[in-house]
Amino acid sequence: MKYDIILAGVGGQGVLSVAAGIATGAMLQGLKVRQSEVHGMAQRGGAVMSHLRISDIEIPGDLVGMGSADMILSMEPLEALRYLEYLKPDGRLVTAVESVVNIPDYPDRDEILAKAEATGAAVLVDAKLIAKEAGNMRSANMAMVGAASKFLPITQDKIEEAITGMFAQKGEEIVAQNIKAFRAGRG
Repeated sequence: MKYDIILAGVGGQGVLSVAAGIATGAMLQGLKVRQSEVHGMAQRGGAVMSHLRISDIEIPGDLVGMGSADMILSMEPLEALRYLEYLKPDGRLVTAVESVVNIPDYPDRDEILAKAEATGAAVLVDAKLIAKEAGNMRSANMAMVGAASKFLPITQDKIEEAITGMFAQKGEEIVAQNIKAFRAGRG
């Protein structure tokens, strides 16, 4: 088994937390994980992307090849479209619907979402609404992990264990809000 993910978003959206939640869940399940460095702007608003590879056998490299990603998981819809060339024909495009307008000529959001839907692979997620309903607007990234988790080769309980560990230092309430966002994103 091999599962390759391209993670995308902009600085400040929690792409690293998304990667950590999925990677830790996979390791807790006994799977092997390789992740590339996050590429892009570390500051808020700059484009960010990373490669995450999960397997039950040794993984020879950190990078996902063009046309071989099982999933593009994006916190921002324009960033999702930027990496479509990585998606394999039967892959999934899981993206938040909320735009981060960080450039002067940012395209119309409805056009972006229509292009995502035209792939036939899109799962559009209103992550901010899910996070708000879960009690913490900052848990949108865990809502995205939830939406993606339905397609990942990792059990729900292992991802929840990973989320619990990630947020344990912040207290039980923050853990509960992030687990709630994850479950709501999962549907």
